[in-house]
Formats: sequence, structure tokens, C-alpha cells
Amino acid sequence: MTLRIGTAGWTIPKQHAQHFAECGSHLERCAQVLNCVEINSSFHRPHMRRTWERWAASTPPDFRFAVKVPKTITHEAKLHNAGALLQAFLDQATGLGEKLGPLLIQLPPKLAFDEGLAHEFFTTLRELHMGAAVVEPRHATWFTPIVDRLLRSFEIARVAADPPKGSPFAAQPGGWQGLRYYRLHGAPRTYYSEYSPSFLRDFASAISANEQETWVIFDNTALGHATENALSLSTF
Repeated sequence: MTLRIGTAGWTIPKQHAQHFAECGSHLERCAQVLNCVEINSSFHRPHMRRTWERWAASTPPDFRFAVKVPKTITHEAKLHNAGALLQAFLDQATGLGEKLGPLLIQLPPKLAFDEGLAHEFFTTLRELHMGAAVVEPRHATWFTPIVDRLLRSFEIARVAADPPKGSPFAAQPGGWQGLRYYRLHGAPRTYYSEYSPSFLRDFASAISANEQETWVIFDNTALGHATENALSLSTF
């Protein structure tokens, strides 16, 4: 199993700076300790291709980036007629080269599953990009056997999220089984709460049985706990 443990973003909190080198950018320092990050800024705004290329060049050869798909596609267009938007995004993000990891497609909480729309969107995605992709739905209608079959047909993994949103099934991986992607947002308070050593120990034991590539991203960044939790999980 390839196991990647990282954080959403690469800001190094002051209280955990002692775990990282003193010199270099936050990304360079982070990449010397963790083996991946999740880029969330791409959700909010585009970046020039040369920015993506610079990020790739500043990290070790085995480092990888997960990249969040822009909200213009997921929250504004709501997956409708997204081909041109996807192409523009990929023209930028592929500047990461071989360091581009999974595309993260996080859906709005109110976006219900529409089989025709989902099939059209994933068909367009696969026409433009055959690399790894994961979806994080947050509406109950996405957690059914029909959806799982559709995701498997496009080799799209469903994120396992904590806390789960939309359905209790959101806590477990779904869709395509060739990749496992966990997003730990912090519980009980999303983005703020830290995970206890006992939770991390049990979580490490649970994912140790995975045979497929596994990503674990800590998104509880508000108070800097993501960094501490990622470092701790790496020791189990």
C-alpha cells in the first residue's frame, strides 16, 4: 500500500515549527516532512500555470499534490456544461506534471444526485483527464448502490469524510475501490477540533488493512491541529 498523509494547505503553525526545517518556503519545509498536501486555494481562484510548475519544482520527487476542483464547476455551474471550465482548470493544474495526484470534486450540500447529469460530467472529465479523481458528495441521494456503480464505471473514488455529511455512509470509502481518500475535517467542531491519540491509533489500525493507494488529509487547520495530527499519524 502507498500511504500518503498530509494537510489541507501547507501553512506551518508556529506551535509546530520545531518539526520542520528553518529555511525555505512553507511548502518546501512541509514537503521535507510530509509526502503530500491538498491544494484548496484552487477551489476559490485560478493560478497561473507557472505557479503550479513552481510548486512542483520546490518539492521532492516522490511528493504529490491533491487538487480541489474550482467552485465555478461544482458550486456555480453545479456540474452542468462544465467542459470549458474543466479544460481551463486542467490547463493550469497539469503544470504539476507527475506530481499531480487526485482531483478532489467536493459537491455542494444541496446538490442531489441526477444520474444523467453525473454521467455527463464524469464522461467529460474522463475525456479530458484520466488521472486519479475523488468525489466528496454531501447530499443523501449520492449514497446508494446506483451511485457506487456509476462511480466505479468511471474509476472515481468516493471520499470518506469525518464528520460524515449527508449520510452515515459518508464516513466510509465508496465508489471505485482502487483508491482510498480520507478527509478528516475535525470533530466535533469542523475545522477546529483536534483528533486524540486514541482516535489516531485506531484509525491507523483501520487503514493498515488497505491494499490500495490511500490518502489521508487533515482539514482541521483553523487552530493548527491538522499539522500535529498528520505528524502523529505518521508515527503509528
